[in-house]
Amino acid sequence: MKIAKIYKILDEISPFELQDKWDNSGLQLGSMDDEFENIYLSIDVDSSLVDSLEYGSLLILHHPLIFDGLKSLNPDKFPTNLIYKLIKKDIKVISMHLNFDKTHMNKHFVTDILGYKIKECKEYECYFEVNKSFDEFAKEVAKKLSIKHIRVVKAKEFIKTSAVCTGSGGSLLKEIKADCFLTGDIKYHTGLEAKENGVNLIDINHYESEVVFASFLANELKSKGLNAIIAKFNNPFSFI
Repeated sequence: MKIAKIYKILDEISPFELQDKWDNSGLQLGSMDDEFENIYLSIDVDSSLVDSLEYGSLLILHHPLIFDGLKSLNPDKFPTNLIYKLIKKDIKVISMHLNFDKTHMNKHFVTDILGYKIKECKEYECYFEVNKSFDEFAKEVAKKLSIKHIRVVKAKEFIKTSAVCTGSGGSLLKEIKADCFLTGDIKYHTGLEAKENGVNLIDINHYESEVVFASFLANELKSKGLNAIIAKFNNPFSFI
């Protein structure tokens, strides 16, 4: 299959034009005329994952490998070390980042991972009713995400409604209209602001909240008659 054909399918699933100007979703390595055999899916890519890929494949990532402008092509430093390896294996790379966030990630996270019904969705966050104590809800979220030690900011005892933004959504705090906000990469001062403003926070971590990208997209591609391989990518962080 040619890149142009799969790109059109991906654009139908989640239009690339929905990404913000500062994002870099789309074709990152390869040309539209290139052909490939296998499709691999992953939230991110590292050296171990590249080594596991078949020569001449297509790798579809959630986070763009090439995000900021490259000032050098040093084969010993990230991300150009991976770019070197991918080119040598003739691996094409497409990223589906903010466009997929807007069309799929939060919706699937609420319904498929947490098991709640969506009340409302905005551009980067979805709202849902909880009607549980904060402690019960926080423990439930931790269990469903397999997070042993979950960071929280407790500002009130009861949660009627909650909002979620997978990935890193701390900058959205000011516009959240809910008792609780679930997101990852929460900074210290964001936590202080939330507590003073009466908003509970649950840090669902960046990796844990978006690693499901691969399975979500795999299901979408399967509905289009395409089979994809979920590549193994491990969280760079560990807990001791």
